Amino acid sequence: MKRSILIGITGGTGSGKSTVAKEIYKSIEETNVVVIEQDSYYKSQSNLTFEERKNTNYDHPFAFDNNLLIEHLNKLLKGLPIEKPIYDFEKHNRKKETIKVWPKEIIILEGLLILDDEKIRDLLDIKIFVDTDSDVRVIRRINRDIKERGRSLDSVIEQYMKTVRPAHMQFVEPSKKYADIIIPEGGYNKVAIDIMVTKIKSIIDDK
Repeated sequence: MKRSILIGITGGTGSGKSTVAKEIYKSIEETNVVVIEQDSYYKSQSNLTFEERKNTNYDHPFAFDNNLLIEHLNKLLKGLPIEKPIYDFEKHNRKKETIKVWPKEIIILEGLLILDDEKIRDLLDIKIFVDTDSDVRVIRRINRDIKERGRSLDSVIEQYMKTVRPAHMQFVEPSKKYADIIIPEGGYNKVAIDIMVTKIKSIIDDK
């Protein structure tokens, strides 16, 4: 098996990076592509109480187990399967179960801080930054955390002001300079997504 193509998609919280990843996934034959979410690689916090886990800064690089993520990416690039972690966002901890993931021609890595880590950047063949206005991003964050992660409105707003926004300014926004491609307006930029899909398909055809 030839080396897979590793595409990194990043951007601020609620920017639409997951939507971009899904749109690319849907546009390419399913047997050729797999998506890996950096959110699955939050560190295990079994040694902490629930209250302590709630206070973790999940937007800081230290919250992620990037060593495991890099190990798994290298395995996939070598044609080996991995056991991807599953993170429980209501319990703020990693589950005991894992998901077996097999390597594909196209591997999409989607996450908040993938361009912040030089070791991850060095593995990426294409680096995409999804750039969306902050007011749109915070509204999407509120909707997601309340509907999908069982959070209250007050807790989401408090977390955004206390950790999310500062981390975005310190880590996420500066990582934009490493991107090969910047997609404005998140998953709604169909032109940019179509261009990316065309490029990816041409790479597959050339392999």
